[in-house]
Amino acid sequence: QVQLAESGGGLVQPGGSLRLSCSASGSTRSIYAMGWFRQGPGKERELVVGNTRGGTPHYADDVQGRFTISWDKARSRVGLQMNNLKPEDTAVYICYADNPRNEPTWGQGTQVTIAS
Repeated sequence: QVQLAESGGGLVQPGGSLRLSCSASGSTRSIYAMGWFRQGPGKERELVVGNTRGGTPHYADDVQGRFTISWDKARSRVGLQMNNLKPEDTAVYICYADNPRNEPTWGQGTQVTIAS
C-alpha cells in the first residue's frame, strides 16, 4: 500500500504563489502516476494535473501556464508550483498516486484559499 502526505496549503492574495508538496511512502515502486485533484466549495472533484511515468503532464485548461508539476521519482515526491493564483483556485488540493491497475491512493488534502 501507498501512503501520501501533503503540505504547503494556506491563504494567499490573488496573483500570489504557493507550492504544494506530496510525499509517498510504502509500496512506492507500484506507483505509475501521480498528480493533483482539487475540490472547491460546492464543486465536484476535478483533475488539476496528472503525470505518468515516462509521460508528459496533463493540465486542466484553467491552470495551464500557471501551475507546474514536478515529480521526483527517486524520492516518490511530487510538487505543485502554483503562480498567479485566482480566487477560483480556492479548493482543497488532493494528491493522488495510481498504479497500473487504476487503483488510486488519495491524500487527505490541503486547503488553498485565495482571497484579498
